[in-house]
Amino acid sequence: MTTRFKKNRKKRGHVSAGHGRVGKHRKHPGGRGNAGGMHHHRILFDKYHPGYFGKVAPVVDVSQFGYFKVLGKGMLPEKPIVVKAKLISKIAEKKIKAAGGAVVLVA
Repeated sequence: MTTRFKKNRKKRGHVSAGHGRVGKHRKHPGGRGNAGGMHHHRILFDKYHPGYFGKVAPVVDVSQFGYFKVLGKGMLPEKPIVVKAKLISKIAEKKIKAAGGAVVLVA
């Protein structure tokens, strides 16, 4: 935007430039950017960005890829995952739960 269209041009010559005389315009009173999301800006984050903080295990829905039964042959990653499937073998369920994950049966 060119300088002649900026609001500040209209305020030249006026002492407080639209920021009031008593309170004064200070730099960043609430912090910059997303500062205070867990503290003084918590209501805003909870209201408009629910689930912004915290970690969630990845969810794998095998029926999206055309598979319906999960078998326990392969290896799993070290981190816990949630597996959604129509059918799951006992060995697969054991391996998933050993890694800290969960099994969800989908109808």
